[in-house]
Amino acid sequence: MRIIRATHLGMCFGVRDAIALALASAEAGPLTILGDLVHNPTVLGALAARGIAVATDVAQVTTDTLMVTAHGASARALASTRALGLNVVEATCPLVHVAHRAVAALVRDGYHVVIIGQRDHVEVRGVTGDLDDFDVVLDEEGVLALEEHPRIGIAAQTTQSIEKVRRLVASIRRRFPRSDVRFLDTVCKPTKERQDAAVELARASDVVIVIGGETSNNTRELVKTCGR
Repeated sequence: MRIIRATHLGMCFGVRDAIALALASAEAGPLTILGDLVHNPTVLGALAARGIAVATDVAQVTTDTLMVTAHGASARALASTRALGLNVVEATCPLVHVAHRAVAALVRDGYHVVIIGQRDHVEVRGVTGDLDDFDVVLDEEGVLALEEHPRIGIAAQTTQSIEKVRRLVASIRRRFPRSDVRFLDTVCKPTKERQDAAVELARASDVVIVIGGETSNNTRELVKTCGR
């Protein structure tokens, strides 16, 4: 039996940096992470073994230091958390920051923001948390539910399938031919590399095994990519 490894695999630099920052912060004193730092049970178990606490709400935090996950948070959420007197450590992936800046640019230019992603995903909540008016779509049904706006600005959850994102962008353009539709590609490079590598691997293999957390959007998208 021949085993082939994907050309791009493993944790991206954003996740690796977030884990390293969590461990370093825990060495300096008690630390609580707001939510799962990454969606990987093995990593979460290792962090718990180091005494790092996890809270699902700021009200549950009993340590002086709170860490925001690699998925990021809105400026409003960060400000309200700091107002409580907590020392906030940001482990936000730099490429998630890119997505935040892209969305902010769309708003400044007068576009109604549409995010392609999972509405309840922590990253999407962070990206949209500073917006008063926006839409989130994940499929063609979501596109059909959109209302027309003179200007529509589209960005994506960084771990979405770029193939699906492009397909939905095209659908939005077709649905609103009179609108000025601007798409800013915020799917991150590591995601694209791993999806492309998964396609190559699936074409060359009889069976593909994807190793990752079941709750990870990255893992789920890789499984879907291989299945296609």
